[in-house]
Amino acid sequence: MKTGEDYKNGQVLLIDKPLTWTSFQAVNKLRWAIRQAFGIKKIKVGHAGTLDPLATGLLVICTGKMTKQINTFQGQEKEYTGTFVLGSTTPSYDLETEINETFPTEHITEDLIHNTTEQFTGKTEQFPPIFSAIKKKGKRLYEFARAGETVEIKSRQVEITEFEITNISGNNIGFRVVCSKGTYIRSLAHDFGKALKSGAHLSVLRRTRIGDFKVEDGLTPEEFIATLPEKEQN
Repeated sequence: MKTGEDYKNGQVLLIDKPLTWTSFQAVNKLRWAIRQAFGIKKIKVGHAGTLDPLATGLLVICTGKMTKQINTFQGQEKEYTGTFVLGSTTPSYDLETEINETFPTEHITEDLIHNTTEQFTGKTEQFPPIFSAIKKKGKRLYEFARAGETVEIKSRQVEITEFEITNISGNNIGFRVVCSKGTYIRSLAHDFGKALKSGAHLSVLRRTRIGDFKVEDGLTPEEFIATLPEKEQN
């Protein structure tokens, strides 16, 4: 069993983030649990890449001296699975906001869906969603969006090395994507819908890999906390 000194010296924790949790909540929960278990007053804990509350899957969480490696881990390629819904859009490009527009889908064939993925593989320019945590003028973009304010968003270059359609069930399109740091799968959903001359939004998202770290090797926050010893008495 690991000791408090082990966590101070640095550990990499693979956590399977539950639905509706923020990445910040997951980090705070683990930091509090480690401090309580070992009677530690202060310890650095951080994550290598945010997951939206409506996404599940792999969070790489670093403790102690391993927090210095966060930028390295953040830069590694990531793999996601999930579902796009064709025929409708939302302002946030996912289910955080209500559907704001609907589009015909009768012209969309399975072949068209599969062939359209080719437009998005390789290096492409992508606009992040307005409902994102990117900062502009000292504020998060989602703060402008929730206030109903318009703001210019610049595109960024991203790279998608694999884009596979795994299932087609009516307007629900299952996918697997391998991509670079900074790629927004919500934006990919939105752009994919436009490329199909329709609309689309993201309904399910799960991060399955960051670099060599895989979600199947991870624990939920509660499972991790159960591995810690009971609180030490000072």
